[in-house]
Amino acid sequence: MKAIAHLPSLDVEIVHHQSSDGLAEQISINLKAVPSFEAFARSYETMNPFVFWAEATRLAWFPWVEAMRAAMVQQGPAPLPERRPALPGSQHEVS
Repeated sequence: MKAIAHLPSLDVEIVHHQSSDGLAEQISINLKAVPSFEAFARSYETMNPFVFWAEATRLAWFPWVEAMRAAMVQQGPAPLPERRPALPGSQHEVS
């Protein structure tokens, strides 16, 4: 399995390998900064760290939110509740 993300000035590749005998597995995370990690760090120094982490969180949750949205669309809109009956003794009670 392989997952690849292309960020500004940074490529992230996550690779999952399982041994042929099925007894071991390995996960590799490869980072490639273009032009360099130093330039990547300088570009994020000017950025607000709260904005950076908010965006990272949004990107992490995005697939799950979209999956839930797709599931809700397939189910159709939720039915509206029927009108609540009047309480005994209220003015709107019909005899």
